[in-house]
Amino acid sequence: MPATVMDKDSMREAYQDVRDDSSDTIWATFGYQENNLVHLSSGSEFEQFREQFNDDGRIFGFLRVTAGDELSKRSKFILITWVGENVSPLKRAKAGTDKALVKQVIQSIATEIMTSDLADIDLDFIMDEVKKAGGANYGTGVRN
Repeated sequence: MPATVMDKDSMREAYQDVRDDSSDTIWATFGYQENNLVHLSSGSEFEQFREQFNDDGRIFGFLRVTAGDELSKRSKFILITWVGENVSPLKRAKAGTDKALVKQVIQSIATEIMTSDLADIDLDFIMDEVKKAGGANYGTGVRN
């Protein structure tokens, strides 16, 4: 399988747009066009983000969420590596190694999720993962 070529400029631009708190863009997806790793799409609605993932795809999703307690809200960033159930073993392995290329552009993430289960592309699940990655969870709410 030929080496992956990455369109760093378009990927970096999409990454910066998601990281910009003044932007409405909260997600970007990156994936393959032949052997090229490119920016696929971006958007402002979580449901649109979720629709990007399917059983035939190899997708790297970058998502911004707001987390924290009632006194301190912060943007947190998540990298999702998706390899669909119908992806061949060779392409599955290639996505795993290409994640290192993606991380040359996508840096400073709160947590990373690797999945092929659409149930994991759920905002409640993702927020739980962000909370777990954040360590201490202070707040004035009720303790469990």
